[in-house]
Amino acid sequence: MHWAPVEEQLSLIKRGVSELIPEEELLEKLKKSAQTNTPLKVKLGCDPTRPDLHLGHSVILRKLRQFQDLGHEAVLIIGDFTALIGDPTGQNKTRPPLTEQEVKENAKTYLEQVYQILDPEKTELVYNSEWLGGLSFMDIIRESAKITVARMIERDDFSKRFQANEPISLHEFLYPLAQALDSVHLHSDVELGGTDQKFNLLMGRDMQRSEGQDPQVCIMMPLLVGTDGVQKMSKSYENTIALNDTAEEMYGKVLSISDEQIMPWAELLSEYSEEELSALREQVNADPRNAKHDLSWHITSLFHGEEGAASGRHHFETTVIQKTVPDDAPVHHVMAGVDESLISIITGLGFASSNGEARRLIQQGGVSLDDVKVTDVQASVTLEKGQEVVLKAGKRKFAILAARES
Repeated sequence: MHWAPVEEQLSLIKRGVSELIPEEELLEKLKKSAQTNTPLKVKLGCDPTRPDLHLGHSVILRKLRQFQDLGHEAVLIIGDFTALIGDPTGQNKTRPPLTEQEVKENAKTYLEQVYQILDPEKTELVYNSEWLGGLSFMDIIRESAKITVARMIERDDFSKRFQANEPISLHEFLYPLAQALDSVHLHSDVELGGTDQKFNLLMGRDMQRSEGQDPQVCIMMPLLVGTDGVQKMSKSYENTIALNDTAEEMYGKVLSISDEQIMPWAELLSEYSEEELSALREQVNADPRNAKHDLSWHITSLFHGEEGAASGRHHFETTVIQKTVPDDAPVHHVMAGVDESLISIITGLGFASSNGEARRLIQQGGVSLDDVKVTDVQASVTLEKGQEVVLKAGKRKFAILAARES
């Protein structure tokens, strides 16, 4: 294989990276890879704790794709075993482990989303239950003996919870060990993760050394700030843009980010060259509105193509700028003369994922009927024969509520 120059590879790999430990080892690994014509084995673990992925996940997936494009071997671990433990990273309390059935159901949707970014023909897909599931209790004791409790308490979230007298379950100590054993089993050269995964990635280096392996290089990517501009992107904070969002939803949601987030998002989510990023930075200073439209177009086209981006922009212009109801707005039929809960209508249309989310949307003034804002969470819709009203939920979701006879 013809390898790109090592310094060129290193420059591309370092783009957008928060921390690389240690850079000199990565440089040596890249040199050896080129000399022996042997690709590096680059590992990324993904626990199927939820059925859908969001743009925050895509930051690390895009870094893995860069390694693929450079000719290296991408290993995607579906953590069907570790998901049963429950990753304590960033948690201020014990996270309940998932059931096997929940893990299987979530994992089904992962690959379809992941392969929007990764090249499926160049991705080695593995499940860590294949090697972790067969360990005996004696095996676990032997491996646990290589790690001290003091080392575990060095971890920031464990330390904070210990000092605050918050409970830490013993099984949570086993999660970093299990992730480290993934690295040992795969003989990984590089592991990718978010900045909140630093402890776990370094644990992999420790365990590889104990097994006489060359330790992996750890690459930490920044955590993408969500659409609220405050918290990291997470379903828990309801500030996400899902990879399987429609083009219209994705385009509009990207437009909702603050001006301060345009460049961080562009640097982490786009395929802009350095020159294009520099031009965008100038545009942000001169005309942030159009800069944000350019970024929305770019990100949406990565997942939905140019046609999808065009559809997203058209939908935004007709529903937000011109404030018209889109032609494809769904119709929800309400029994004439019968009260129907507004919350149940919103969730039934899929405009909110739960009654709680629908309630918050109403309380925050994000719901209107025929342009009249509704803030009463107990509100019901009652229509007379032949009557229709326009329901708007959030900035971009519309539906026609139409009366029907029994």
